[in-house]
Amino acid sequence: MDDHEFDAFYTGSYSRLVGQLHALIGDRTEAEECVQEAFARAWTHRRSLTRDGQPEAWVRTTAYRHAVSRWRRVARGRRPADRALAPPDAARGPDATRLDVVAALARISPDQRRAIVLHHLADLSVEEVAREVGAPVGTVKARLSRGRTALAALLAASDSSEGITHA
Repeated sequence: MDDHEFDAFYTGSYSRLVGQLHALIGDRTEAEECVQEAFARAWTHRRSLTRDGQPEAWVRTTAYRHAVSRWRRVARGRRPADRALAPPDAARGPDATRLDVVAALARISPDQRRAIVLHHLADLSVEEVAREVGAPVGTVKARLSRGRTALAALLAASDSSEGITHA
């Protein structure tokens, strides 16, 4: 992939990848930083990345692994909560529905969450999700089914606790 192709790849996939990683890890700022880091690493490998070689999957996996590594470092060096709090993000916030979905995603198993995000937000087929996470297709189907059921229950509970009714 040459420099111009990489620029087009970055422009076309950055926002989508941030949204997907945000849904996986639940923190938009962290997702942006991890995706930026993944693209920086992809830049150094741009000559070996090709459009048909699924560079977006490579960047998504790299960003996810970077997020996990960062979380582990934070967990090891955890400080008291009052020092660890970051100032709120001044950028426009997401709508209430998106917050509910991200909160519900955070409450299901990591394997189910990853399958749902890759399949429904990244628009990967079940087979592509299976390849990316290294699991059999049947396992991915089970994770998707159980994850959707769990999400539906969590979102329904959230709606009923807020007194929301749907027509």
